Amino acid sequence: MSNDTTLVLGATGKTGRRVVARLRLRGTQVRAASRSSQTRFDWSDPGNWDAVLRGIAVAYVVPPPVPGPVHEFVARAEAAGVQHLVLLSGHGADTWGDSTFGLDMRSAEDAVRGSALGWTVLRPSNFDQNFDDDVFHAPLVAGELALPAGVVPEPFIDIEDVADVAAAVLAEPGRHAGRVYELTGPRALTFAEAVELISRASGRPLTYRQISPAEYAATLVEEGMSEDDAHHVAEMFVLMERGVIAGTTDGVATVLGCAPRTFEDYVVRAAAAGAWRR
Repeated sequence: MSNDTTLVLGATGKTGRRVVARLRLRGTQVRAASRSSQTRFDWSDPGNWDAVLRGIAVAYVVPPPVPGPVHEFVARAEAAGVQHLVLLSGHGADTWGDSTFGLDMRSAEDAVRGSALGWTVLRPSNFDQNFDDDVFHAPLVAGELALPAGVVPEPFIDIEDVADVAAAVLAEPGRHAGRVYELTGPRALTFAEAVELISRASGRPLTYRQISPAEYAATLVEEGMSEDDAHHVAEMFVLMERGVIAGTTDGVATVLGCAPRTFEDYVVRAAAAGAWRR
């Protein structure tokens, strides 16, 4: 069997489903894989990994939330004749130092970058869409977002830009071999500024309140998140407050040749779709 198919892991997830649609529109032969896809892929069940990798030339890899499994996946990919891996990681991963946040992503980067395969790493900042499609959404609908983030800004990126970059790299992996792309929006905003923009566009009196990481973790546990996952999310904010990942980059423009979408553009689209209605 010739290797001429592009594999997209996490194909029903935030970035994966967008990447699949873009590749199909390009006419690329895609194998969409996830726990709920027709092609099933589960990081905790390596029994069918070889079948999923058969005939694959390039793979988009969204790592699991635990360190380790990507190393075995890379070994299987090499054996299957995969030529290139495109890994989704996190903004500024090599500056996270002793933070306990992102050990899963750093482990995945070690696996991919240390392999004999061609590779590209995408490191996006926090997605704009976290405000309408994740843990920030319900509090905003209720009227107040409380997080352990203060005056240090975050260069939020539109997930559509991340998907555009991923699709472009997957379509021409050779052009991007050995590259690490730091992907951010065009400017950094504090969470208070972001909530203010959402409030104005939605026409609702939304507020932002800073709380401690411990308070936030406790809130997440009360809402049903496991203690480990809640601690992991809270640690992301501790890392952000260090300011080491607050800067913007030209990664989107480098790959796509155009500026990234603004946060305002995202807010207008989401508000028009009724994202923050009660």
